[in-house]
Amino acid sequence: MGEVLSQNEIDSLLAALTSGELDVSQIKDENEKSVKNYDFRRPAKFSKEHLRTLEIIYEHYGRLISTNLPVYLRKNVQVSVASSETVTFSEFTNSLSNPVILGIVNFIPLAGNIIIDISTNLGYTIIDRMLGGGGVPLEKNRSFSEIERTIIEKILIVCMQLMREPWKNVVEINPVLDRLETNPQFAQIISPNDMVAIVTLNVKIGDVQGFMNMCLPYFTLESIMDKLNTRYWYSNMQENHDENFEEYVETVLKKVSIPVKAILGTSSVSVGDFANLQPGDVIRLNTHVEDELSVYVGNIKKFTALPGASKDCYAVKVVSVIREGE
Repeated sequence: MGEVLSQNEIDSLLAALTSGELDVSQIKDENEKSVKNYDFRRPAKFSKEHLRTLEIIYEHYGRLISTNLPVYLRKNVQVSVASSETVTFSEFTNSLSNPVILGIVNFIPLAGNIIIDISTNLGYTIIDRMLGGGGVPLEKNRSFSEIERTIIEKILIVCMQLMREPWKNVVEINPVLDRLETNPQFAQIISPNDMVAIVTLNVKIGDVQGFMNMCLPYFTLESIMDKLNTRYWYSNMQENHDENFEEYVETVLKKVSIPVKAILGTSSVSVGDFANLQPGDVIRLNTHVEDELSVYVGNIKKFTALPGASKDCYAVKVVSVIREGE
């Protein structure tokens, strides 16, 4: 209920209006509230905070792709987040060309699917590299053959599995590639008027540059929308770095395989003598029988040892450990 004026206040107000001390239009302007247009056909289901959190997730995802994809393509890969926006699903599908590369991903345990859209020039580059070429895209787009679709599916599965780590701070996911579509008409996973968040990644494979779009429907993310904020994301990230994290890293490091080699000695042999070596020939080394061997871990000299045997295998017995700085 508004404030009730006394008779004296009413008389003072009328006197001020009569004398011109108070302007009616000024009072009206002060009391007016700003009104924003709202499009009911495109409800704002994704806030700026939601989009910012998705950008953080896919920035992490981009770093993982930049690290893992060169193993398969044998080419430098650079990935960065270009933009994020909210559109209707029909606007997203209408912007797609034909043919197109669309990976329909079942976002288990969340309801519904997401779509990974890869530029066709990146697709042709990936195919060319996987088949031994230099990674040059086609000058004119054409439809993909069954062999080419199979190659792209394998790369999509790799990219899809890399999503687990970035999403871990929000929800544990187990994405599964449902199918690969090259015609946008067959990728109708939700109603055309439903809202989706589009996170666009700028991907550069060697000298070829293109986009990878992540289409995330509101229907799929609805159950975790409360968790899509930076405060929740960072708090979960800190919880994961608890006191057991150091033990976890130590356990993982213990499983890493590293090369260890023991060097008996060295020798210089001419090319002619090397070419004429026969079984039973003796090569004179620069060490004596009683000398200790140098044992290298990777390229670092770490131990000294004596040669010997263990059962039917050659072996060395560590005599001393070379500390850092020695």
